[in-house]
Amino acid sequence: MQLEDVDLGNRRITVGGHVRPLDDLTHRAVLDWLDHRRNRWPNTANPHLLITQKAAVELGPAGKLWTTRATRNLTATLERLRVDRQLEEALTPGADPLHLALVFGIDEKTAIRYADSARQLLQSNIESAPIAAFPSPPSATN
Repeated sequence: MQLEDVDLGNRRITVGGHVRPLDDLTHRAVLDWLDHRRNRWPNTANPHLLITQKAAVELGPAGKLWTTRATRNLTATLERLRVDRQLEEALTPGADPLHLALVFGIDEKTAIRYADSARQLLQSNIESAPIAAFPSPPSATN
């Protein structure tokens, strides 16, 4: 991924040739990373978004080993973060499978399965919630 793949003004990012919207968390993370990158390597000509100290003096991307090492022994792996983010989006009331497909670049059939599973989870949570969790209807007064 290169710097030109990030469009902060329009809050979009291109990943694998697919243009996707940037949610607030990702937008903030990209802004923070770009600020760090600019402060750490102010004179780098490397066009890649993610760079390391070694890559900053070259024109190639950061190696896969770097990302693997950066996430080793963490509870929040990249895969877990991806799955959690997809689930969170699918659990949003009224989750639209086409929205899931667009945001995450997944197949429409996969997005439909995610949305269906999320609806079932939401429905089972509503059915199993204690009655006290729901507000009482207003009393009728004359």
